[in-house]
Amino acid sequence: MDGTSAAHSLSAPSRRAFLQGAGAAAGAFVLGCFVPFGERAVAAGAAAQGPFDPNVFVRIASDNTVTLVCKHFEMGQGVTTGLATLVAEELEAPWSDMRFEFAPNEAALYKNLIFGVMGTGGTTSIANSWVQMRQVGAAARMMFVAAAAERWRVPASEIAVENGVVSHDRSGRRARFGELAAEAMRMPVPAEVTLKPPGAWKLIGQRLPRLDSVSKTTGRAVFSFDVRRPGMLVAVVRRPDLFGATVRSFDDREARAIDGVVDVVQVPSGVAVLAEDTWTALRGREALKVDWDTGKAETRSVEDMLAEYGALADAKGLPALRRGDAEAGLARAAKVYEAEFTFPFLAHAPMEPLNCVIDLSDDGVELWSGCQLQSIDQAAIARVLGLKPQHIKINPLFGGGSFGRRGNPMADWTKEIAHVAKAVGRRVPIQLVWTREDDIKGGFYRPLVLHRVRAGLDGGGRIIGWRHKIVCQSLFVGTPLESSLVHDGIDETSVEGVVDTPYEIGNFAVESFNAQSLIPVLWWRSVGNSHGAHAMETAIDELARLAGQDPVAFRLALLADKPRDAAVVKLAAERAGWGQALPAGRGRGFAYHSCYNTRVAMVADVAVARSAIKVDRIVAAVDCGVAVNPDIITAQIEGAVGFALSACLRNQITFADGVVQQTNFDDYAPTHMSEMPQVEVHIIASHADATGIGEPGVPPLAPAIGNAIFAATGKRLRSLPFAAKALG
Repeated sequence: MDGTSAAHSLSAPSRRAFLQGAGAAAGAFVLGCFVPFGERAVAAGAAAQGPFDPNVFVRIASDNTVTLVCKHFEMGQGVTTGLATLVAEELEAPWSDMRFEFAPNEAALYKNLIFGVMGTGGTTSIANSWVQMRQVGAAARMMFVAAAAERWRVPASEIAVENGVVSHDRSGRRARFGELAAEAMRMPVPAEVTLKPPGAWKLIGQRLPRLDSVSKTTGRAVFSFDVRRPGMLVAVVRRPDLFGATVRSFDDREARAIDGVVDVVQVPSGVAVLAEDTWTALRGREALKVDWDTGKAETRSVEDMLAEYGALADAKGLPALRRGDAEAGLARAAKVYEAEFTFPFLAHAPMEPLNCVIDLSDDGVELWSGCQLQSIDQAAIARVLGLKPQHIKINPLFGGGSFGRRGNPMADWTKEIAHVAKAVGRRVPIQLVWTREDDIKGGFYRPLVLHRVRAGLDGGGRIIGWRHKIVCQSLFVGTPLESSLVHDGIDETSVEGVVDTPYEIGNFAVESFNAQSLIPVLWWRSVGNSHGAHAMETAIDELARLAGQDPVAFRLALLADKPRDAAVVKLAAERAGWGQALPAGRGRGFAYHSCYNTRVAMVADVAVARSAIKVDRIVAAVDCGVAVNPDIITAQIEGAVGFALSACLRNQITFADGVVQQTNFDDYAPTHMSEMPQVEVHIIASHADATGIGEPGVPPLAPAIGNAIFAATGKRLRSLPFAAKALG
């Protein structure tokens, strides 16, 4: 436990105050210590350990309900249900009694044990909570036992807890949780707890109904768009069409003449219009006349950038990996394979665009937000407004999707509302609204990427050398996270999915090139794995065919010493009917990828007719350790397929003279229901520590589909999105 021996010497209220103070102090240096990718930490050893005081994480009411104080942001991934399952399992609470609420921004209490600060992302929510939340439930159960033993004056060893009831068989005494809660929560928190063995689990591994489904389907769930404060104004910001442009001057006379427009202020990101409602604010923004200084703006097209990327790749890059001697291996190769892959800029395009509400008072600042990185946002607001972090209160709410966008380490939209509030100069609640057009045109995209692969096979069809070049705009060079994620100039997120491949490749060299642009970039669901896996799995498939071998058998040979990986590959192939013949015009493709310590294999069945690509079926096999809730795992794989399919088939952000050409779901369309394939998910039974499932379903989809297209047509579409017209 983190500091629990000291904390336990305090009373419960004093302990809470002590930890709150520690959390406030942590906010001052949070940007210097935050590490957003926990994959290596999760993979390196045992599950993370943390404080498990039930007084911090659960509230048990007289009506027997058990409320989890959830430290993680719920953006549709089901984390509230997952963490509540872990607590309920050890507490012995009936699932029907479980509830949740979101934790306040107190990092010392509610930090992500892998990040070290409060935040959700990197597929770490279950991984960092796997032990901690079970300990919370077990500690609470022991405190109920202690309270009953004291009340009934019987030995604690004779007391049992089951299904929300504390009982003593010899005396016949029984009490529901609600009857004992006040006494139990005053008991000392045990210094150590014993967790149930897997054979005793009743809830973990079951398809329990989600705790947030009813409120979302009935409309009772509160998002920050729903927040209303007395006297609240709505702010929208006119931002430049060109990244890197700044405001030279603006004329707001016509905007201010619109009835309901209250104020117009300049902020670092552009010019904000504040009005009594959203529609009026948008009309005011349209009426603005802004003169932009574009002298230093980005004006290139994607084609211009890719030409530069190609020139960079012709040179020598930064050594991201050196294993054996790739060049010597290639020189001895009996067959050599060469390929180039390109990947476009991609928007996150969550269903709920960015928005939040801020309210300044004498006591500090209050923020209502679908807040993914509370510690980062807290520190950002404090810096803009010149306050101490402990004066910033964040009320976390549901988020209508994120895919990385709400977890921006630069805190762009949170800083923006703080700047608007500062510029207004008076204390009035403000709701910042981004339209979908603002969001899709507003930057922070998955970067444009180029991969070049040169690999060789020996006479026996084994890989003898592999040289891999990756040109990518760094997510973190020049940001506060550079020291954590950039080493010797190499951004680890640019090369992940390649340098950490599970395949045994002896002579392997990976080079990284940091492209330069003013276009803001950000992690996008699965981050570098979203392009690294596609390049690797397409190349592996092509090498298998060059060697005259079955693509699945070829992969298994490269995973001979990785039994967990091999088991996932075998299960997907078996359940998909790998090797069975398909009619003309149909193909079956395979892909496997491991990231965030979760293993996913996918088999795609694709039909190609008249240059139209139709994905009919996806069979997935998953190993994410203990399957806390198989239904949520299945839903996350299904969601990953739906999310990644549109990126595979059509989505891209393009530029004309530096201006983004896409605006909304009409020209940046998500997957339609009519396009959604049948998805089958098969979960490996495991007692390994639970890992995560939010992101690992994305990387294998595109290469599985691309490999299936080749199987159907004999033509390779290496770059994304797939251009069906190239098959004609």
